[in-house]
Amino acid sequence: MPGFPIPHLPFFLILLFTSNAAAGAPLSLPSAHQFKEAPQFYNSPECPAIDWDDGGGGATLCSNRAVHVAMTLDTAYLRGSMAAIFSVLQHSSCPQNIAFHFVSSQSADASFLRATISSSFPYLNFRVYSFDDSTVAGLISASIRSALDCPLNYARSYLADILPPCVSRIVYLDSDLVLVDDIARLARTDLGDRAVVAAPEYCSANFTAYFTPSFWSNPSLSLTFADRRACYFNTGVMVIDLGRWREGGYTRKIEEWMELQKRVRIYELGSLPPFLLVFAGEIVPVNHRWNQHGLGGDNFRGLCRDLHPGPVSLLHWSGKGKPWVRLDANRPCPLDALWAPYDLLQTPFALDS
Repeated sequence: MPGFPIPHLPFFLILLFTSNAAAGAPLSLPSAHQFKEAPQFYNSPECPAIDWDDGGGGATLCSNRAVHVAMTLDTAYLRGSMAAIFSVLQHSSCPQNIAFHFVSSQSADASFLRATISSSFPYLNFRVYSFDDSTVAGLISASIRSALDCPLNYARSYLADILPPCVSRIVYLDSDLVLVDDIARLARTDLGDRAVVAAPEYCSANFTAYFTPSFWSNPSLSLTFADRRACYFNTGVMVIDLGRWREGGYTRKIEEWMELQKRVRIYELGSLPPFLLVFAGEIVPVNHRWNQHGLGGDNFRGLCRDLHPGPVSLLHWSGKGKPWVRLDANRPCPLDALWAPYDLLQTPFALDS
């Protein structure tokens, strides 16, 4: 792939936490000092000046001239989140104009998460918000993979309620990805006059597979898509107009499908199907370069996969296999070498010093 040299894997990456990795579990990290401090990145001269007090105070990171990025944050996937943040900053033309909005579970150690982010990115514009798991816990139905049933996976449906009203547009990113392009290009996606969500969509995927026979055999349900050219899209990378989301009450619409799922099994795959039920066929399609997804393999075995044809702006290890787990287990896939340069985990030698 032009412009994408495969770096040599640092030897230390295949040594750490092998026992956890062998079990296939994401790695929990007990100390903020296990991550290196990232280099500081500066705005290019043409970047607009940001007044973080626009619309309601610096603590809320309000500015309509900033790029607002939303991510969930927890200890299990923290290593992936740190790499994602690093990649966003490194490839941004205006990194000082990015505001990060992190959502963590109410039961998480928010002080630890803030300290970890601040230690590696002392210059970062960010805030950590608390998500009450009980908001959605009663609506979650068991899916094909237990990791998909974590309440925090559903926090993306509540961003319009969690983030301050002054934040009107966000780029939502999963924790298992890295950017290799300027996120401002994605954030500038034209949503037109009505659209709420923009994302790469994949109309060649078997859309019917995302719902059960019970769904498709019930006309009152299957007619949901009658007047829509519904296609699969991955909810790990989205541009969302939060103002329109709030006005349209889309959180409640997603909850209504989840409530129905508790009574009638209409899907199997976690938080994705309710998004498809509400938005499929109604989103603005984004170039596939912005979500080269599926690099983590399927939801069962997490086997290695190749890139899809075409240019790449974002690499996404959706699926069971995560690059940090495979690297630590000394069983990396070839494309995991593209994630490794963004890994901020300390070397064993630095930890001992």
